[in-house]
Amino acid sequence: MAILDPIKPTILATRIIANVHPDFAAKLELRPEQRSLALLTCDIDDALYVSLDEATKMAEVEVVYAKSFYAGSGHASGPLSGEIIGILAAPDPAEARAGMLAAVDHAENVAWFYSGNDAGDLTFFPHTISRTGTYLSKEAGVEVGTPLAYLIAPPLEATYAIDAALKAAEVEMQVWFAPPSETNFSGALLSGTQSACRAACQAFQDAVLDVARDPRKS
Repeated sequence: MAILDPIKPTILATRIIANVHPDFAAKLELRPEQRSLALLTCDIDDALYVSLDEATKMAEVEVVYAKSFYAGSGHASGPLSGEIIGILAAPDPAEARAGMLAAVDHAENVAWFYSGNDAGDLTFFPHTISRTGTYLSKEAGVEVGTPLAYLIAPPLEATYAIDAALKAAEVEMQVWFAPPSETNFSGALLSGTQSACRAACQAFQDAVLDVARDPRKS
């Protein structure tokens, strides 16, 4: 593997629940019109978070549950668990399936991590979201359609690189994922114009790669 090679997520399992049981619906705090669910697991959590948000722009779905698993996919509870489960709620099975397929497509073709070293064991996520859907808008506390820089890396690399991103572009920190996350990473959601978010992602990438090249530089 070479530096900046893509590390693509794998969707491990998907299912549609056409008519969710009322008891389960109550626990998920579904609205009366939300009768169907789409379930997905993936081996890279941030890729699926971004892809679930994309699904809300492509179908009549809402992210009603999304959670990373502790210690990541290397310590998964089973071969189809990965490091995240996401649940989309919809009014009917067709919309649930449309949302699920949109999320799968985005994860497999857009929302990738990248290698920060030749060994491929230092990975990071410098991802520009041109416009948020309902899920990440709520998570970031911004209006739907706001551009975001979604930045994830290992703890020290992320801390150093987030600061570099904030200094390099006209962006504002909306969320800081303090280290360690459930999967032992760190990161941030930064808002700004699309061009500012792209610049922030580039600065973040450059800073992560700088740490990877010379970890003990003072």
